[in-house]
Amino acid sequence: METTYRVLIGKPGLDGHDRGAKFIARALRDAGFEVIYTGIRRTPDEIAASAIQEDVAAVGLSSMSGAHLRLFPAVVDSLKQAGAGDIPVLGGGIIPEEDKEALEQQGISSIFTPGTPIDSIIHAFTEACSRQHLSRR
Repeated sequence: METTYRVLIGKPGLDGHDRGAKFIARALRDAGFEVIYTGIRRTPDEIAASAIQEDVAAVGLSSMSGAHLRLFPAVVDSLKQAGAGDIPVLGGGIIPEEDKEALEQQGISSIFTPGTPIDSIIHAFTEACSRQHLSRR
């Protein structure tokens, strides 16, 4: 990766399980990304504010609690309301197959479930960051 992309990994809502989010953060870091991890139990507004403050090229969200249909789009909306709707949001966790289309329609650019190869996740983040970087030129 020739450009170092800065990404934010967030855990919206009351979900306290962050092993997967930390794994993804480390894998992205090892692949050359600069990674900011917000920690657990953040509101969508807090995640959006951190993304803007840290000037990230993408936001990755993790949910294990089943609240992804509400929380992931809320982060997209918070980014739009703050004038940062160009920052792509990717999501992962325990997400039923039938929820993927609804999340995509609400602005989630990529969705990862358990077992997704790490190379696929890194590729999706690279593509999302590249598109965002080009849109700001």
